[in-house]
Amino acid sequence: MEVVSCKPKLIVFDLDYTLWPFWVDTHVTPPFRKDKYGSIVDATGDKVRYYPEVPEVLDSLQKDGYELAVASRTGEISGANQLLELFDWNRYFKYKEIYPGCKVTHFNQFKKQSGVAFKDMLFFDDEHRNIRDLEAHGVTSVLVQRGVTMKVIEQGLKTFASRHN
Repeated sequence: MEVVSCKPKLIVFDLDYTLWPFWVDTHVTPPFRKDKYGSIVDATGDKVRYYPEVPEVLDSLQKDGYELAVASRTGEISGANQLLELFDWNRYFKYKEIYPGCKVTHFNQFKKQSGVAFKDMLFFDDEHRNIRDLEAHGVTSVLVQRGVTMKVIEQGLKTFASRHN
């Protein structure tokens, strides 16, 4: 991944329609499990998938030394956590705030836990209102249209760097 001169100290991802293509509280049916073929399935046996580039993105960011977090407003807290575990993504996320409410509340927790200021955070989300709320607090926020990809991340890192140079 391209190195930018000014790097965020914390990169935060939403879950629904950002790392995976569904709402965990609406479009899939917890509990989740691995089937005999190693696929993740919901309670009805339907396969549960994430956006194709997400594992590569998370791996690359971690290797590049970024601290990562997730912030989700879902009411399906256990289901979201179960998927993070089954996808083996917990190893990437130092901080997790998964519960209903305002994303600003999640970010206040990240700030408290990490000591990272809002201006040093980069956020990826699919909802305009979350982007707007966090931009108002000084978090560089990127609207994700069709899931997280390497290109989306690179653009986000460039945007962050341009705001800080």
